[in-house]
Amino acid sequence: MTGTVTLVLGGARSGKSAVAERLCTRRGGPVTYVATMEIGDDEDLAARVAAHRARRPARWTTEEPGPDLLDVLRRVEGTVLLDSLGPWLAARGDGADSAELCAVLRSRGGHTVVVSDEVGLGVHPSSGAGRQFRDRLGAVNQAVAAVSDEVLFVVAGMVTRLQPLGEG
Repeated sequence: MTGTVTLVLGGARSGKSAVAERLCTRRGGPVTYVATMEIGDDEDLAARVAAHRARRPARWTTEEPGPDLLDVLRRVEGTVLLDSLGPWLAARGDGADSAELCAVLRSRGGHTVVVSDEVGLGVHPSSGAGRQFRDRLGAVNQAVAAVSDEVLFVVAGMVTRLQPLGEG
C-alpha cells in the first residue's frame, strides 16, 4: 500500500516549513523530520534551524541523512516531513536523480510532506551556477509535483492549492 505525497512550495521566509509542520501535526501519530540542510559554520542558518527545531513537537524524531536521503525515505515508516529539496539537490549536484526520488516517494507507505523552494520567482541569479541550480530545482519540483497527491504554494504564510492544467 502506498501513502500520499504533499508538496509544499514557497519562497524564502514564506512560511512553507510551518505549513508543512501543521499538516503533519494534523495527521496525528509519529512524525519523522528529515532535514537536508547542512549548517556548517553559518550562524544565521544555525539560528533558522534552531527556530525550526523549537517549533516541532518534542516527540518527533529527526533524521539528517546527508547524501543518503533516498535510503532514509525507504527505511522510515509513517509520516515524514522532508525539509527540503534545495539543499539535497545542492549537495548531490549532478548525482541527484529526480526520477528515483519520485519513485521512492510514491512507494512509501506513510504520508510524506515535501518542502521545496520556488526559486523561479526570485531575483535572477547573477552567476551561471545560480541559474543552473534554479533550473535544476525547478525541474525537480515539477517532477515531484507530478507524483504528488496535493501541491500547495505558500506566500506570506497564506496557502493556495495548485491544480494541474486539465487536458482538452
